[in-house]
Amino acid sequence: MKLDRYDIKILEILAKDGRVTKSRLAEAINLSVSPCWERVKRLEKAGIIEGYSARINARVLLGRTPVWMQIELKQHNAESFQRFERVVLDTPEVTECVAVGGGVDYLVKVETESIDAYQRLIDEWLMSDLGIERYFTYIVTKTVKNTTPPIRLDSP
Repeated sequence: MKLDRYDIKILEILAKDGRVTKSRLAEAINLSVSPCWERVKRLEKAGIIEGYSARINARVLLGRTPVWMQIELKQHNAESFQRFERVVLDTPEVTECVAVGGGVDYLVKVETESIDAYQRLIDEWLMSDLGIERYFTYIVTKTVKNTTPPIRLDSP
């Protein structure tokens, strides 16, 4: 799908404020409401806009403690990766997980009510023979930045 300057501007605005009104969005990009909204719908249909949500601060709302982990699996085959990823998908305390290259297999963000609860979760994973060779825990002491990356017209 080819994006023009109007599409890029729509994405920039929605990335910063997903609650912007149709009229304000149209005004910001110098289009009337109908053509602007048709563009938004086209971007949604194409899967470029995946959805709209509020970023909830679990630490404030629920008193959650964020912990990042590096995980290396014992085996590096499809079955081992699938088994680990199924458990991650079924664990509500895991709020983010990415597979990475460069010495470890996964970076996982876990949010629990305490460090004790985090350790109990990890103990369960280790006892379940999930195939974890080694893991490293990084307790978040403060969040420095947590934003959506900007969309720029000159980006590839």
